[in-house]
Amino acid sequence: MKYRNGNYSAFYVCEQGSESNLEAWATKDFIYYNLLRAWKKKDSDFPFNDSHNKNYNVRDGSDWETTLKPRIHERLNNSKNIILFLSSITKSSRALREEINFGIEVNKLPVIVVYPEYKNKSDIIDCKSKFIRQEIKNLWDNLPIFRNSMSEVPTLHIPLKKDLIKEALEDEDFMVETKGEPKIYFYGC
Repeated sequence: MKYRNGNYSAFYVCEQGSESNLEAWATKDFIYYNLLRAWKKKDSDFPFNDSHNKNYNVRDGSDWETTLKPRIHERLNNSKNIILFLSSITKSSRALREEINFGIEVNKLPVIVVYPEYKNKSDIIDCKSKFIRQEIKNLWDNLPIFRNSMSEVPTLHIPLKKDLIKEALEDEDFMVETKGEPKIYFYGC
């Protein structure tokens, strides 16, 4: 049995083969991923174990079938969950579709969905009805493969707040070996 201790961060960056590597670094979803890395660097107790640091780096010019796709699979195979950054600029890129498909369909990894454009739990759920807000559900349309497969694994929906992300990363219901039942979860208001 594999030892799965990584947190796989999935986020939108420009499609492979764009003219500049700087485009990826400037994509907002990539910036949110870097925020996790910064929190870990500043606080070694922050429970983020970056799966992207577990094998060789890839470059935008790398071949999809022989380099990029196998590295994505290797990183997901060694991960205990996926942290998905989902925002208004998220697009259904080939890499993001592969990450979600392989992560959910093959590895059955729980998903912690972080909505960086929202700051409070009440922005995610209606506190009275206890339902996910429609504007959040509308974001799922940015990534149809996630929208269509999220019912197969536990998915936690949270705003971009360090304390909530820390709590989610420590929550055994969102780790592959101890995961909860497949459904939508959120932390109450």
